[in-house]
Amino acid sequence: MSTQHIHFMKRRLHQAVRRAWSAPAASISAVMLTGALMSAPAIAQQSGSIKGKVTTEVSDISVANVTVTASSSVMPKPRTVTTKADGSYNLPALMPGEYTLTFTSADGTVRQTTVQVLLEQSSSVNVAFESAPASNTEVIYITGSKVIREGDSSLTNSLGQDAVSKIPSGQDYRDLLSLIPGVQYSEYSTLGPSAGGSGRDNKYGFDGVDVSLPMFGNLASEPSTHDIAYVSIDRGGAKAIGFNRSGGLAINTVSKSGTNEFHANIEYRTQPKSFVADKDDADGTKYTDDKTWITTSLSGPLIQDELFFYGSYYRPEVERANKETAYGPVKDYKSVREEYFGKLTWAPTDDLLFNLSLRTSDNEGKGESLGSFDQDSTSSGSSANQDIYTFDGSYLIDDYTTLTFQYSDYSYETASRADNLIPDVTPRIGESLDLTALDTLGQFSVPDLRPEIAGFDNDAAQTLINQYGYINDEGVLTGGGYVGVGAGIANQDFYRKSFEVKLDHETELAGMQHTLHVGFQWKEGKEVLSRLSNGWGNISFAGGLRPDNFETDIPIYYTAVVEQMSLESSAGDVVPPITSVAKSYNLEFNDTIIDGNFTYNVGFILSNDIWYGQGLKENSSTPSGYELAPGHQYKMYELDFTDMIQPRLGITWAYNGEDTVFANFASYNPEASSLARAASWARNSQATQLVYFDENGDYVGNTGASGSSGKFFQDDLKARRTDEITVGVNQTITDEFVMRTHVRQRKAFHPWEDMPNDARLYGEYGPFGGVPANIAANGLYIPDLQTYRDDVGGSSYVIAELDGAKNTYYEFSVEGEYVGDNLYLNASYVWSHYFGNYDQDITSTASDGNLFIGSSNLGDGKGRMLWDGKYGKLHGDKPHVFKTIGYYTTDWNADIGFKFLYQSGDVWEAWDGTVYGYSSSTIRYSEPAGSRREPSHWQLDLNYAQNFNLTDDIVLKFKADLFNVFDNQTGYNYNPVVSSSTFGEARNLINPRRLQLSVNIGF
Repeated sequence: MSTQHIHFMKRRLHQAVRRAWSAPAASISAVMLTGALMSAPAIAQQSGSIKGKVTTEVSDISVANVTVTASSSVMPKPRTVTTKADGSYNLPALMPGEYTLTFTSADGTVRQTTVQVLLEQSSSVNVAFESAPASNTEVIYITGSKVIREGDSSLTNSLGQDAVSKIPSGQDYRDLLSLIPGVQYSEYSTLGPSAGGSGRDNKYGFDGVDVSLPMFGNLASEPSTHDIAYVSIDRGGAKAIGFNRSGGLAINTVSKSGTNEFHANIEYRTQPKSFVADKDDADGTKYTDDKTWITTSLSGPLIQDELFFYGSYYRPEVERANKETAYGPVKDYKSVREEYFGKLTWAPTDDLLFNLSLRTSDNEGKGESLGSFDQDSTSSGSSANQDIYTFDGSYLIDDYTTLTFQYSDYSYETASRADNLIPDVTPRIGESLDLTALDTLGQFSVPDLRPEIAGFDNDAAQTLINQYGYINDEGVLTGGGYVGVGAGIANQDFYRKSFEVKLDHETELAGMQHTLHVGFQWKEGKEVLSRLSNGWGNISFAGGLRPDNFETDIPIYYTAVVEQMSLESSAGDVVPPITSVAKSYNLEFNDTIIDGNFTYNVGFILSNDIWYGQGLKENSSTPSGYELAPGHQYKMYELDFTDMIQPRLGITWAYNGEDTVFANFASYNPEASSLARAASWARNSQATQLVYFDENGDYVGNTGASGSSGKFFQDDLKARRTDEITVGVNQTITDEFVMRTHVRQRKAFHPWEDMPNDARLYGEYGPFGGVPANIAANGLYIPDLQTYRDDVGGSSYVIAELDGAKNTYYEFSVEGEYVGDNLYLNASYVWSHYFGNYDQDITSTASDGNLFIGSSNLGDGKGRMLWDGKYGKLHGDKPHVFKTIGYYTTDWNADIGFKFLYQSGDVWEAWDGTVYGYSSSTIRYSEPAGSRREPSHWQLDLNYAQNFNLTDDIVLKFKADLFNVFDNQTGYNYNPVVSSSTFGEARNLINPRRLQLSVNIGF
């Protein structure tokens, strides 16, 4: 019998007998809020829990010392506790999955039920013992709900395996966000969606490992969904449990695990280019990528009832036929990723449980970048190597005390580089170019003839065109193309190590039940950046002219643009990579107090963040307090525990014993910051060098191209903070239908940015009046900055708090969920308003990327200040978001899933630098922020899966996923630059209709 059919029969059984448990001497009638969701992570970050109470009105039945045992296929050994004097019990640190609960009373009578435990949630099972003459024991199955909550003051949703697998989403981790109620739909590839704050303040967990990019806060591009079993997301109202400092949303997942039975699976999925609709652009552009995915898994016991294993292999592949260039045929684009995952689950005793896992992934792409006038050999590609190691465990010290821990090590090493490397060519100051083989020294830019420029050597240019040019449509050799190899290699590697330990203890004080929680967390994030040239990088023909920025009497014929980290000095020395480090220490304390129908949460998180730069050394005898020390790590800035106190307060009233009213206050200090690199003195070593050569290719000299420098910090900066108030109601309408409603307010304060030290003194200018008088009165951010710069150099910009910065978010949300025999539905509607004067998500003309937090274009000169029209509606202000998801299991062993969404368009405004006297319009608003709005978008996704039972154990599945059924390609990311010919036009379209087909066989 298939798993789906067993599930269907269990649901039928539940509907028939859910109110009757019987035994020779007594019966147990269960009143259950299954899947009741508690606020922040429950006990262990990668677990859930079951709690409840045994009650009775029969005088000869005791509710104390009833043995409660939870067993599951995902747990090698069961977990057992006994009820307290009042009949309450708690089973913490359970791996997510379906559990059989066994209640054994004092007379030895055994009763059972099944319950679903979800990630970071607490399922509530309250049981009443009553006298009854029945002589049989019946098992009741109740499926876990994702929205029924008990004692909850948090905005949390959790999805189980059915929702993850049966509702259309996608193969990438970020696709899971489209399933979460209240979270905006986004097709940005890097920037996260908005859910009451900046997308760069979101936190992303993969098996409890923080895979948000250090320094940037965005999600790494590599995580996929094939191994994910459960998903939990917290939009706000967190307790002081789980170290949640997110100023946006926080999502976590748990991977699949082995069981006592062997299982294997293999799936092939395909999306050929013919399965994708044409784009709705002016040219009707056809989709050109062929995509395939191969997934396999194997799991089972290594030691029965003690040690389980799970392993998987994942291979997505993308191919595209590249068009010929002016130089002829070129290689096709191909991207192949190979990912391996292994996990061990070990329970040496009933009270000990450990998980050890390693995920390693290598992604290689070639032929990604080729222009119409590029020789095939100049193509560039990319690589991404990801490793996620995690070790976690739990120890049930006694029925009331639990110790949990987790250690993780995450690395994400990325590179954008030439497909053809020339390691034998090393640029050195003073050496000459071999003019007979320029296409072997780097990327050579073939010149055009320039007869209109006096002094330009067109004869020499023609010689180069004859040697390296391409034949145009008229059959004439022409310049303007690129030959040789790709010019550069950019390595950007991210690392994060983390350790956390938590202790939870239940006790009774003054007649009230207390669950005390204390936790400690250490995290270290690191970025290692190196930008290198492939050979001499980009070589261009200067025609015998003299550059404006280099004084010489010698005509310059060739210029090489070389990354400084590639240039060897005469002594053979090279500039080391830039290493930027951020460390964080967090302490959390929480007390959950139950007093009758009231539950109180009282807690706080204390945080200590330290940023380390490179290139200085502390020296108290100098005016700046530093001395220059290339390659040396120095402490750049610190916020200590007293600077970041984050209170968490909540109250929940179960006014009728089941339905609740709750209120919550939470304060967050988001940790995402780019300053460890953005303000580092080592940024000076990242400069590009312009190396000049004469007519014979001999070295003449070199100069540095303009770049950024290290920055000093304003004194006594306040930590970025978000304060939040939430009030809501949870109601159980029927046994199958529940609703949740809340209102929420968020306010964000104290953002930091790099600012011109004299920005407050700009005076009156521009269409919005210039600097407000109250801000101008504050003067320079650092009065002695010039003295410091005379000492060790550095930028005229400083890291300062943005004067008067403040963002506000209002939200009203209503959510309903129905869980029937074979039907699941979840519908949610959110009205919101997001406004203020600090938009962290839009700081560039291309904001869907890893942009600096705390050192962006914002504040970079007139027109880019908060007082320059920045107050208004902010990016992410989408007033209406309606989302409904669900699936239906048919009588013919098939699943039909759907996802429908409607949301308002995002806001934008006109940018025009000329009104401030600048040619650059980047984030120079000529009208108030958010003055315009993009069109709204709606979309329907469907899937159908048909299962065939080939044997009792082997199941064959065919599945079709159809995304954007009605091919609604709404435009977004409008061009705001007034001077652009495409001003007011959408730069992106929602992905067109596309079909994916898959076949899966497993046992």
